[in-house]
Amino acid sequence: MPRNLKEEVVFTAIMAGLMVLVMTGYNVAMAQGLSAGLVLAILKAYPLGLGVAIVLDLLVVGPIAKGLAFKYIINDYMKKNVVLIGITISVLMVLGMVTLMSFFGIAVEGKLAGGHILATYGHTWIFNLIVALPLQLLIVGPIARGVLGKMQKVAAVKNEETETIEEEV
Repeated sequence: MPRNLKEEVVFTAIMAGLMVLVMTGYNVAMAQGLSAGLVLAILKAYPLGLGVAIVLDLLVVGPIAKGLAFKYIINDYMKKNVVLIGITISVLMVLGMVTLMSFFGIAVEGKLAGGHILATYGHTWIFNLIVALPLQLLIVGPIARGVLGKMQKVAAVKNEETETIEEEV
């Protein structure tokens, strides 16, 4: 878990950056098929999707997911195991982000008009969840947590060196 703003920013950038890239590719491929313009369409859609995802992650879904997790789900036993806390928050984050980003995706594609809005949204939501949950739990989450862990180790070494220098003085 990130311990300060710098770690939170790096962790969110990696997590959102990779998740949005893969999910944008998946959704564009689902919408237009594997065509010659697929890569260009993904690159075109990526910046807006990333911006929206970061805002939603930091301001809406993240605080709600963490609040729900620590208030209703994570018990004393789970608090002893950081992995269980991470998985719980990751699952809640995926549920929240899929819920909001699926709506964003159909809005950007202009599919909010018409008589089948709920069917379109439900289809989009379930297909996104099927990809996003394993992507988060098996690939992107471990990568982001690995980078965060290395950052935290470097910070711990620097703190030890600073404390050693202060003790010598």
